[in-house]
Amino acid sequence: MITRLKFLGVGIAAAASFMFLPAWAQSAPDLGVPTLPAPGFKKLKVGEMEVISLNDGVSRRPLVAEFVKNAPLDEVKALLTSQNLPTEYIDIPFNTFLVVNGNQRYLMDTGFANNGGPTTGKTIENMAAAGYKPEDINNVIISHFHGDHINGLLYKDGSLVYPNAKVHVPAGEYAFWMDKDRLEKAPAGLKAAMTNAQRVFSKIPADRLVKFESGSEVAPGITSVAAFGHTPGHSLFTVKSGGQTFIYVADITNVPALFARNPDWAVSFDMDPEMARQSRRKIFDMIVKEKMMAGGFHFPFPSMGTITPSGNGYQFNPVK
Repeated sequence: MITRLKFLGVGIAAAASFMFLPAWAQSAPDLGVPTLPAPGFKKLKVGEMEVISLNDGVSRRPLVAEFVKNAPLDEVKALLTSQNLPTEYIDIPFNTFLVVNGNQRYLMDTGFANNGGPTTGKTIENMAAAGYKPEDINNVIISHFHGDHINGLLYKDGSLVYPNAKVHVPAGEYAFWMDKDRLEKAPAGLKAAMTNAQRVFSKIPADRLVKFESGSEVAPGITSVAAFGHTPGHSLFTVKSGGQTFIYVADITNVPALFARNPDWAVSFDMDPEMARQSRRKIFDMIVKEKMMAGGFHFPFPSMGTITPSGNGYQFNPVK
């Protein structure tokens, strides 16, 4: 799979420079501080299962021309204005998702734990408010290896945040980021990102690490969906029970007010923008056709809702 992907060094470095520098997770003081949701969790029944969105925090960053790689900044600001959103900055939420199926609890992605800025790392306290502790988590399912999705596996001191959990990862994603030869040849931005991924997963005990192929069943009722482009092995997950379906779309779109409404726009974080665009269109079409509920890592809280067609793109409609 990886050999078919043509990830350009410039694109990778640009994505990595945004995704992995600590400043990315911190609020810019001259832009004010983002408001965090309270409560920071939301529960949704999906048949016999329960999906709980957990806000890990919000990052505020200046809106610059490089954020959308293939659209003029004026057009980007115009689309934000049409939705009564600020144009000087972008608020980027981080949301993890806990799926409860009987005595099995699956956390999808991790956020930052205590590795990010002051307005991040809120998953554990919001998990507690929802009635669960880190020790209750049996499984962590990772969509891809960008730092905001994996850094919450470990505390700063290197100890495991979820000591009783198996960690499920896409096989293709693992192969890409853990490749020592690729690390040696990587440009600076990618090298930093790969070093981070290898640091995190070197701490996961081998008997706790489970690799899955994209498209396979990760657990009863939970199936992975290939959505490559954002990263080489970027994977989404459907949760099906009692004739209902929820899909966790991870980073299929970053800031839905921009990239769901305009799926052909490319965010700086996409490592292969054209492949990411194709995946985005395909996934949104599937969600609409199959009437799925959807949740996204960077969706505005409560980060779950429906997707409906809107112009040349789609509209995220949050649950009440």
